[in-house]
Amino acid sequence: MLNRANKLFPISLLILFIGCKSMFNSKQDIDLHGKWRFAIDEKDEGVDHKWYEKKLEEEVILPGSMATNDKGKEVDINTSWTGGINDSAWFTEEEYAPYRKAGNVKVPYWLQPIKYYKGAAWYQKDVDIPEKGYEDGAELFIERSHWESTVWIDNKKVGMRNSLATAHRYDLTGLLTPGKHTITIRIDNRVKDIDVGPNSHSISDHTQTNWNGMIGELYIKPLKSTRITDLQLFPNVQKKEVLARLKIINKGTARKVQVHLQAALKQKDSKNLKDLTREVNMVEGENLLEIMYPMGKDPAIWDEFNPTLYEMNAQLNIGDSIADEQLKVFGMRNFSTKDKQILLNDKPVFFRGTLESAIFPKTGFPPTDIASWAEIFSTCKDYGLNHIRFHSWCPPEAAFDAADSLGMYLQIECSSWANQGSGLGDGKPIDQFIYDESERIVNDYGNHPSFSLMAYGNEPGGKNHKQYLTEFVKYWKGKDNRRLYTSAAGWPAIPENDYNDIPEPRIQGWGEGLNSIINKEIPRSNYDWLEDIKQFNIPTISHEIGQWCVYPDFKEIKEYTG
Repeated sequence: MLNRANKLFPISLLILFIGCKSMFNSKQDIDLHGKWRFAIDEKDEGVDHKWYEKKLEEEVILPGSMATNDKGKEVDINTSWTGGINDSAWFTEEEYAPYRKAGNVKVPYWLQPIKYYKGAAWYQKDVDIPEKGYEDGAELFIERSHWESTVWIDNKKVGMRNSLATAHRYDLTGLLTPGKHTITIRIDNRVKDIDVGPNSHSISDHTQTNWNGMIGELYIKPLKSTRITDLQLFPNVQKKEVLARLKIINKGTARKVQVHLQAALKQKDSKNLKDLTREVNMVEGENLLEIMYPMGKDPAIWDEFNPTLYEMNAQLNIGDSIADEQLKVFGMRNFSTKDKQILLNDKPVFFRGTLESAIFPKTGFPPTDIASWAEIFSTCKDYGLNHIRFHSWCPPEAAFDAADSLGMYLQIECSSWANQGSGLGDGKPIDQFIYDESERIVNDYGNHPSFSLMAYGNEPGGKNHKQYLTEFVKYWKGKDNRRLYTSAAGWPAIPENDYNDIPEPRIQGWGEGLNSIINKEIPRSNYDWLEDIKQFNIPTISHEIGQWCVYPDFKEIKEYTG
């Protein structure tokens, strides 16, 4: 991997982030990092043969993937990859023959792992549940699984999750009595019924690789009978207030509780704002609550130049005891549009962006630590950029944390490039998956001020994709005003978009070759794209303005490791 610019993320800021993420972690959380038992299920027989009832024999270290654990099959000419191959010369041409031989296989298309596997694999670990603390329930948290996970506790199936963008959470209530239990997790990284598109950067070997495993945080935590399950914050800069929407689960009988809200600047020794208290009658089951919280006379504003952050502490009290609490980071900022301009806090903002395609050569999967993402974003800012588009994927939460602090504007996409065999609007499972995935993304990351833009994904196919994406944009514009929405990166340009993300304003169009502006004209900096966008009365962000051939400097080889 080529070393990036040597930028040091401020240690005090890193400690602050870590403190925020762990402040309310229970001491009774069971850390699942470390050794797991393991087995490859190449014949897909594990479910029928009840592998969750037997002791798996191999061993891996999690968080990690099969590749990082040296599991899988040796790469050869018959390896079944994920992703399209436009030039198949490596498979047939004589000049590539030496690189198709065992012991010297060198695949030219993408990152080549030492071993590769696509299919089902099983992971297993024993846990001891303490006598106290888990009486009201438990949750298994897998920060990022690739792809589909299915969980058993002992011999009981808990369920299945299939998000590519957010944590897989399993409610284990009633399954973890005090004592020893076995967790068995089946991970399947094949593209099956839900075809997000073979070249989607969320799954393709073109970029982060189609890895099998679990990364990031991995733990079991106790649940409380009355708890806050969701806290969404909607800032209003003009009115100097924040709307807090809480979801509270009450598994007991109807009861009276107190909800406390208190915001503070996310910096050392900052003073808290006013403690706002509401007394609420909780019914049994799910309770939804909205509270408008005033931010004072002069709240600090978030943008790329002053990325000031707040924390909102929501506390749930029953009598004199704290039943539950959540801490969420947010920023006082509002995006809007006026004619052809994007406005941030009623001021024009110019998006100067680049693409993040999930290319992480040392691991084959994205990092889940804040420092790694801070290094990436700091390098981008050094080049004068303020915007990152995540091409057909969504990064882990650490990326949002780093972007919040550094003032980066992120375009997030719902794990899909529905093309090259896939498509939208034709009634296939991908249609519902995009809505489900977008809901999960907004629920998990929606409070982050850096989450500025959202699209379904990249360059859609399907004969009904335009109608489908029209409804998708209308749905999200009506539901959540914290960011701007567009149909997709590339196309279609539809009236419902807050902004268009289209390729027309470009110095190098697809297939232009030597006839492109950048090749046939003298270099200049006064390009005028009015003719390309004058038909639209909304802002435009240019889509993939250039993809360049670069001659390698072989002196740089020593800079690459891994």
